[in-house]
Amino acid sequence: MSPGELKPLLTALVLPPAFPLLVALLGLLLVPRRRLGGAIVALLGVAMLWFLSCNAVGVGLARTLLPQVAPLNAQGAEMAKVQAIVILGGGVHAYAPEFGRPQPSPSTLERVRYGAWLAKQSNKPLAFAGGIGWAAGAGTVPEADVARMTLKDDYGLELRWSDSRSRDTAENATRMAEAMRPDKIQRIALVTHASHMPRARAAYEKAGFQVTPAPTLFAAPRERELLEWMPSAHGLELSRQVLREWLGRLMGAY
Repeated sequence: MSPGELKPLLTALVLPPAFPLLVALLGLLLVPRRRLGGAIVALLGVAMLWFLSCNAVGVGLARTLLPQVAPLNAQGAEMAKVQAIVILGGGVHAYAPEFGRPQPSPSTLERVRYGAWLAKQSNKPLAFAGGIGWAAGAGTVPEADVARMTLKDDYGLELRWSDSRSRDTAENATRMAEAMRPDKIQRIALVTHASHMPRARAAYEKAGFQVTPAPTLFAAPRERELLEWMPSAHGLELSRQVLREWLGRLMGAY
């Protein structure tokens, strides 16, 4: 197993829900020898999973652990200086029999939709960066290929540049710089999730781009206040996403 293939496995183990479950399991294993201590550790694991599954906690973590980015004004001065819009991939659904071909994951679709909207508002050319990620399963097709079809069929837009070989954000940036170099593209609007933007921006600036952040899907309350403190799938996903980005920045990973 290569270091790149090992990365998503290690990441999964230190993020929810795996990490809190491992803590709870450790507590249960300790119970026969240290009943009170084991029970406390097991309860701690369950409590961690509960709170990290609350959307309110995810929102709080996003606002505390990550640099905040503002929405982009599509008609503003910053956008006027941009030469191209670069959309970052976020996964694909390799099995979509109802369509008869692979489809973008919800994360990718959110980014594609916003990138397409920006392109129509600003009349700037589009690029998409995303191949087959390290964590992708067998039979997965490159994200860029799926995005190209989605943009053409659903939005009537064509990609001018695409990268279908990269496996993570750092490779996204390097390969996109290579693809755009012949056209002398340096100033880009970068489209990705708000939580991913700080790490993605750093990678693209390292590759030589002048980046105007174009974030989408901001961490925000979604339900009534009491329900925000109840465990939910979207709350767990938000906490996981934020902690993943925080750890990535902490370790200097792109």
